[in-house]
Amino acid sequence: MPPARATPVNATAAALLGLLHAGPMSGGELVAQAGERFGAFFAVTRSQVYRELPALAEAGLLKLGKQGPRASQQYAITAAGRRSFTAWLASGPPSDPVRSPLVLRLLHAGSLSPKQRAALVGSAREAYSERLAAAKATAKGEQDPYRKAVADFVVAHTRAVLRLLDAVPDV
Repeated sequence: MPPARATPVNATAAALLGLLHAGPMSGGELVAQAGERFGAFFAVTRSQVYRELPALAEAGLLKLGKQGPRASQQYAITAAGRRSFTAWLASGPPSDPVRSPLVLRLLHAGSLSPKQRAALVGSAREAYSERLAAAKATAKGEQDPYRKAVADFVVAHTRAVLRLLDAVPDV
């Protein structure tokens, strides 16, 4: 009998399948874990999670787990889900698109008044300075070599955004 084929999945579905390797979780737990584990570089919204979960279950990549409080539903990864996740990992795209609302705003910052531009840059600088401190702490404490590499990337990316903010003209 030939090996079972993997069902193709998108990046959001792969993110959820990856999180479910740790064990069954509800949609709310997945949203929280996604924000904690990779929110600095890959945003997953609550609506995306709740849209993907039934589709993944219908495709046989997840199975329903026990019902939790307030009608929350746990999901567990299946063997087919593990195959699809592994296939997604191994088939990486040649490049990643950058999708940053901040960078888009900065691209058009010349249309703002100097006061509006200063407010945009100031609030972004404050947020990214806080992010940098958190990213450095995460990177420092990370033992797993793959997570350490990603944590170091988040530090470098955050520093790059701060340099971009420093390059925005005051006038």
